[in-house]
Amino acid sequence: MSMNEKLKNIIIEDLNLEDITPKEIIDDDPLFGEGLGLDSLDAVELVVLVQKHFGVEIKTMEEARPAFQSIKSLADYIEERLAA
Repeated sequence: MSMNEKLKNIIIEDLNLEDITPKEIIDDDPLFGEGLGLDSLDAVELVVLVQKHFGVEIKTMEEARPAFQSIKSLADYIEERLAA
């Protein structure tokens, strides 16, 4: 399973998203706003989920903002931190 697929499954399951499947989430669509529709509370939960599932800590909003643009950007962020 790719990092993108893992993230989609985690987001759907842990954020309790209904009426959406991993296949319906496009890797480059925004996570917030008009894309997946996540909000600021979901952002806080995402920080916790990334640390819980991958051991990657997001310490500041400056780090989170570019990482949380899309599934692809979050996967890239996690993979870069795991490789370091």
